[in-house]
Amino acid sequence: MNILLTAAQGGNAGFIMIAYIVMIVAFIYFMMVRPQKKEQKRMAAMLSALELGDSVLTNSGFYGVVIDITDDTVIVEFGNNKNCRIPMQKSAIAQVEKPSAE
Repeated sequence: MNILLTAAQGGNAGFIMIAYIVMIVAFIYFMMVRPQKKEQKRMAAMLSALELGDSVLTNSGFYGVVIDITDDTVIVEFGNNKNCRIPMQKSAIAQVEKPSAE
């Protein structure tokens, strides 16, 4: 606070204000915007690598296996009952597990 009063008396208050604004904008960018963009890129890469037979976890918490893929939708088979097949958007997939090579 003492620095602001000294700067205001010396006539450099405008420079100090601009410096604070730049620091606040940089803080917001590095703490909020950048991590969100990084997560979006990770999700896009995960969904683009999606293949038939992959095990997926949906946003609603259901585990299933991908049996068909189109541009922006997938058909997922849930449970041991082979009759439970549900089409859903790719964006509804939260996690992908590749089948282990045995």
